[in-house]
Amino acid sequence: MKVISTNIGDAVTFEWNGEKEQTGIFKYPTSKGLFLTKNDVKDDTVIDRVHHGGVNKACYLFSADYYDYWKNLYPDLEWDWGMFGENLTVEGLDESKIRVGDIYKIGNVLVQVSQPREPCYKLGIRFGTQKILKEFITHNHPGTYVKILEEGYVNAGDKITLVERSTNALTSQQFYELMFAKDKSKDLLDLFMTNESVPQYKKDRYLKYLS
Repeated sequence: MKVISTNIGDAVTFEWNGEKEQTGIFKYPTSKGLFLTKNDVKDDTVIDRVHHGGVNKACYLFSADYYDYWKNLYPDLEWDWGMFGENLTVEGLDESKIRVGDIYKIGNVLVQVSQPREPCYKLGIRFGTQKILKEFITHNHPGTYVKILEEGYVNAGDKITLVERSTNALTSQQFYELMFAKDKSKDLLDLFMTNESVPQYKKDRYLKYLS
């Protein structure tokens, strides 16, 4: 895998249900690279810190490989890297192969895969339509958040190297599928609940499916 683009954004104001809100999802490429901290990306905009940023969502990675798919669906948008609100646009990122808990080296930063991205209405704001949410779920390539184990700089062109493979086989894509499946697979639930890198608050939400 390789970093294609490093992206940050400023706050953008929009109207939602008659109220003015702000979002940091409008991210664009930067030539300076990014400094990844334990809780977020330095100089990036995080508005809703209940659902974004923090240890388990310090940095968001999305695959460059699927941009053509989305461009075909939305050809009239003004396209650039960062369209999905990702801090790092990554070539070769495949959620079906990345395990939750895998540790990677990016530049001089050490990161650990923590959880896939759940789309919310702000992705619809970026794309100009809320139908993108269902399409995003169906496409099944959500990108992934990472924890920052060792802080540092990441630049476009940096390779992403696997340092340690998780012994738990749960992939980022399986995590995502489990979230939206009406019938929760017992095997996936077992992997999910025994994976030490799955955030505890996520596990707590799924206790009801174990009985």
